[in-house]
Amino acid sequence: MGADQDAHGVRDPYAGPAAEARAALVRRIAATGVLRDPAWRAAFAEVPRHLFVPYYYVPTFAGYERLWSGDPDPGRRERWLRGAYADGPLATRIREGELVSSGSRPSLMARMLDALEAADGHRVLEIGTGTGYNAALLAHRLGDPLVTTVDVDREIADSARDHLAAAGHHPAVITGDGAGGCPGRAPFDRVIATCALPSVPRAWLPQCVPGGLVLAPLANGLAVLRVRDEGHAEGRFLNSPAYFVPLRGGGQVRTTPPHTGGLPRRVVESEQFRFLLTLTAGVLDPHEALALWQREGRPERERFGVTVSGDSQWAWLDDPEGPYAWPLEAPGSAG
Repeated sequence: MGADQDAHGVRDPYAGPAAEARAALVRRIAATGVLRDPAWRAAFAEVPRHLFVPYYYVPTFAGYERLWSGDPDPGRRERWLRGAYADGPLATRIREGELVSSGSRPSLMARMLDALEAADGHRVLEIGTGTGYNAALLAHRLGDPLVTTVDVDREIADSARDHLAAAGHHPAVITGDGAGGCPGRAPFDRVIATCALPSVPRAWLPQCVPGGLVLAPLANGLAVLRVRDEGHAEGRFLNSPAYFVPLRGGGQVRTTPPHTGGLPRRVVESEQFRFLLTLTAGVLDPHEALALWQREGRPERERFGVTVSGDSQWAWLDDPEGPYAWPLEAPGSAG
């Protein structure tokens, strides 16, 4: 691959083929019905994802295979670039066999950004910096000064800052516990988390303007909450499943799969039922969850929602004041 330059004038030997691969990815994502906003489409078309994943890991029978941009084998370099622009998640940090950071599937990122309803002038807080790619998309859409991204892992934050700079973006990259938000740069119009949560951290709402939105991955789903004031927010889940690396720090998440109680495999493998099973884990017995799911016509994610009110928060089916409601577990202490 010959030397070339990207849109920011940075010398990049992969710029040409990456631009073609990026255009194809944008077409695939747009075909799913998202990226209708020209500003977001331009962000996905212009932000070079491969600069944010100079290496990643592909699962194999023996563990993980590392693909990277500097591999001396041209065939493996081609595999790396092709994977960087595939519509799939990428494992980017593995420590002692445990996945600690990853790049999300681009089409899922597009759905989340679309649901965020970010507009010109909005200040956005991202929890979970990861590779920095999502922060770059936000910065492309809103401008660097309006974007703040927080990660508890200094190594990850420093690496993301370098990736962002290589792509020509300089949002605020903060090392800290995402459960505490970033009060020093508040208030925010939007908060988006790219890590799994057990509940919505209480510190986020006071850092949001009234009318702001919080997008939080809960129970392998995505809840979009409208903030009324610093003590109240409410909203429903999107229809998309979402699996993320858990938030680390003051918002530790249960990482073990929900107890299935010996239910038939065909039931447990249902995405919609597993969502309910995870959402009600520790509150409903698996057989109670199954009875509810069947009785209510196998409800999809959009029928569920979350309410945060003062020190309490709960998930619900159909109506926040209705008969089906379950308390969400509070974030644990840092570990």
